[in-house]
Amino acid sequence: MNLYLQEIPASELSPKAIEETPAPGKDPLIARGLQKEQYVAISVLAIILVAAVGFFSRRVEYAIMFAFALSIVFIAFVLLI
Repeated sequence: MNLYLQEIPASELSPKAIEETPAPGKDPLIARGLQKEQYVAISVLAIILVAAVGFFSRRVEYAIMFAFALSIVFIAFVLLI
């Protein structure tokens, strides 16, 4: 059976799912109110990463912190232009 030419029977389609539309301003695919928690979690993971790397090598820890600080400066510079 060639799957590229296979037709979907009409009984498998749900007309209800096609007709439904979300209310204006209430898109179910956009997570709202989670940004603060995500930023906190990302920050904690970054601190844990730097601490774990610093446990093994101080030079690599300093290189990571320098690269992070430099990227923040570049991002701020680009946003201010």
